Amino acid sequence: MNDSTTLSRRSFLLGSAGLAGLTLAGCASTAQQPIEPIISDYYLQMYGARPDEQFPIPAVDLRAMDPNFWRTSVADPTGERPGTIVVNTSQRYLYLVGDNGTAMRYGVGIGRDGFSWSGRAEIAAKKKWPTWTPPAEMIARQPEIEPYRNGMPPSLENPLGSRAMYLYQNGRDTLYRLHGTNDPRTIGQAVSSGCVRLINQDIIDLYQRVPTGTPVVVV
Repeated sequence: MNDSTTLSRRSFLLGSAGLAGLTLAGCASTAQQPIEPIISDYYLQMYGARPDEQFPIPAVDLRAMDPNFWRTSVADPTGERPGTIVVNTSQRYLYLVGDNGTAMRYGVGIGRDGFSWSGRAEIAAKKKWPTWTPPAEMIARQPEIEPYRNGMPPSLENPLGSRAMYLYQNGRDTLYRLHGTNDPRTIGQAVSSGCVRLINQDIIDLYQRVPTGTPVVVV
């Protein structure tokens, strides 16, 4: 092997190593770039801002919410009659049973262990931008909410959000509500004191679809 052959081979190997380094560097650079989820205009509009509300509602940051909990129409899995609301606490879904074997499905947050409720009830009252009045038992557990013993005025920070529907059983208030929240991170979680929470845009949609007297099943 002559010197020129040795130099050529050495140059080739060095060049290949350089290309490999560039390739690896390129891969490393690409891997570090965050991949933004592609969200359709349909959902961006569904969960967009609501400036027409008494307290303007900002758009939902859908990156903070599992897409499985976005509002959607599905085949009815409940077997209940049309017009019934069914909350499946293990799935973290609320279904509004429709006609022709369909249901509108919403993602919900539910009560944490020890604060859950199940059974059959009905919506006895509906309120837009409700006042939140914590029960005495909650104030005893959380003394910091004492200032709201006589009620917290409606606002985006109000725990009941933009709408509330009050569940009664045999004519008596269960103290459980279907209500709004402005925190998408809580949807799909068990963190409340028993109430069923929907993102504000979803509780507004549900509120418009159901009248007082609507039967509610929590399983």
